[in-house]
Amino acid sequence: MFKKNVSLIIVRRLQSAGYTAFWAGGCVRDLLLRRAPRDYDVATSAQPDEVERIFSKTVPIGRKFGVVMVIEGGCQVEVVTFRSEAGYRDGRRPTAVAFTDAKADAMRRDFTINGMFYDPVLEKVYDSTGGRHDLEARVIRAIGNPDERFTEDYLRMLRAVRFAAELGFEIESETFGSVRRNARLICGVSAERVHDEICKTFGVKHAARGLEILRESGLLELIMPEVAAMEGCEQSPEFHPEGDVYTHTKIMLELLQETSGLDTHPLLPWIVLLHDVAKPAVAGLDEKGIFRFPGHDKKGAEISEDILRRLRFSSKQAETITTSIRYHMQLKDVKKMRKSTLRRILLRPTIDLELELHRLDCLASHRGLDVYEFLVEEKMRLEKTPELGPPLISGVNLLEMGFRPGPLIGEILRRIRDKQLEGELTTSEAAVEWVKAQYACELNVKSGRD
Repeated sequence: MFKKNVSLIIVRRLQSAGYTAFWAGGCVRDLLLRRAPRDYDVATSAQPDEVERIFSKTVPIGRKFGVVMVIEGGCQVEVVTFRSEAGYRDGRRPTAVAFTDAKADAMRRDFTINGMFYDPVLEKVYDSTGGRHDLEARVIRAIGNPDERFTEDYLRMLRAVRFAAELGFEIESETFGSVRRNARLICGVSAERVHDEICKTFGVKHAARGLEILRESGLLELIMPEVAAMEGCEQSPEFHPEGDVYTHTKIMLELLQETSGLDTHPLLPWIVLLHDVAKPAVAGLDEKGIFRFPGHDKKGAEISEDILRRLRFSSKQAETITTSIRYHMQLKDVKKMRKSTLRRILLRPTIDLELELHRLDCLASHRGLDVYEFLVEEKMRLEKTPELGPPLISGVNLLEMGFRPGPLIGEILRRIRDKQLEGELTTSEAAVEWVKAQYACELNVKSGRD
């Protein structure tokens, strides 16, 4: 709300100085859809030097392209001069820019729904591209010739997919045909730019639709060929009556859309998307003719790490995703495990994500949730047992007792932790006494005996 008010002040001041000034692009689209805009951009007939003259605090972030950041009340608002563009060579930036009027500026934009302007003073929409009609029709349509729009900026193809997924719109047939024809151009876009769009495409509430449109557009096999390879990778009906690996994954993402809430972890769609990514690479038939995927969890973590590195995910994000994938087959056997092993699993930092992955995995195949319910109950019980939280003693404690540094320290700590998780040791004092009794011979007493 604060940025909205500041951008309104900026529009008023530009208009008072005799210039045309509107809100532009995505914020207009979102306002008409009754969605809260992520940002408010201002488009104006004032050129950069005139904007700088009107406002005391500005940053010329792209004067050549008519872009000035105005700082008002501690808030930053991008103010862009109406312009036309020409001479695209690198699939991203124009080589020639000319300052012009609002109508010509609208024609340089990507899609009709992003080509509208709004005067917040007069409360009037200016639409020269048919954007309002396409909003009502729930259509993503390129402005003018779609081939020209996509060769100007290759990323626009991925943006078309993202908007269609995010808004629940259809991509108009000529526009979608152009995406398919030009899909290979996406290879010329930097990984950083792809990362931003692909993450928005796989938002929690629309990831399944994003995946399907990416596949149909031909972009999926270029951005994530490992995921595209899941289509047609058969699975045994007795375990996966729903179909191949791609179908199973898509159903999981659909279930995620239906059951997720505001607190759903934003990385969960990626964990779901990639959890079976190694199945095509390890698939085989056993002696009974049943499809098997040996080690697909561990191999999947490796393949996922490559994909996430390629798409410029942070190391922390990649670790969260790959850890959840690496252990996802472990959960099916928890009822047979020792109490200490089970509790060690339930204390993993990623356990909440692993549990949700397991739930979706089951619902998208055999639909049995007995293991999931067992784990949730055990986790709740564990959370009510505070002595099973932090380790009872540390390596420092063992050194202070007189042990020498070495592998023995790690062995002792592991054994104590297992006994703690089994419920056999519940206090630090008891752990110390157990160590003294079990390792009396190895203990290097500080009094000097050796």
